[in-house]
Amino acid sequence: MGGDTLVPGSARLHLVDCLPLLRPEGQVFEAMLAGWRNQQLTRNLSFGYVSDQERTVRAFARHADGLPWEWAPQHVEEWSVDLRSVRGCARSTVRNYQGAVRQFCDFVTNPAYGWAEECLLRFGAHPVQVVHDCNAAVHADEGEGEPERRAFTRPELEAFFDYADEQVVRVRGKGRKGWLPTFGDATLFKTAYGYGLRRNETRMLNEVDFGPNPHGREFGD
Repeated sequence: MGGDTLVPGSARLHLVDCLPLLRPEGQVFEAMLAGWRNQQLTRNLSFGYVSDQERTVRAFARHADGLPWEWAPQHVEEWSVDLRSVRGCARSTVRNYQGAVRQFCDFVTNPAYGWAEECLLRFGAHPVQVVHDCNAAVHADEGEGEPERRAFTRPELEAFFDYADEQVVRVRGKGRKGWLPTFGDATLFKTAYGYGLRRNETRMLNEVDFGPNPHGREFGD
């Protein structure tokens, strides 16, 4: 199963060869999720992200009323319709959920991990990829959020950053001591935008998170 070299998340790291299981279907699924979790953490993905991915896959399994070796593309389509028409999820949310299932299927169908072979041995069936380009939401719009929560346009962003810079010049021109916090705010806005930071990530930034750039010596330390 997956060769002699064991990679993080492989079946042989989570199941003993041919050992009878008390609840084989559920135990193999849990072992798959544990293996996928290890594989993601090995890639330095955050614990929060990995947990969210796992919750999504579990939700899909409940909706499909089946386990990975029983899933079919039709289950994804029915689930996606339910997410949009019943639960009212945004298009971006549906796309993210589908992406989680796609990544999980990529993992369990990868020969390096041995899960397909393990399922075939125990259940006579193996998992397949069920999320394809033809049944997955596409990211076609630059701003696909709802109108009341849309992203800024490029001209609006430029106007916002220009205004922030103007406030620094205005406060400093008056000789007031508060220009440094104003400059910090302007820099923070640009940093959050430039690095795609979320609100909590931006809130937790510290000066120690930044260091000198050897390719930008003009910025000093």
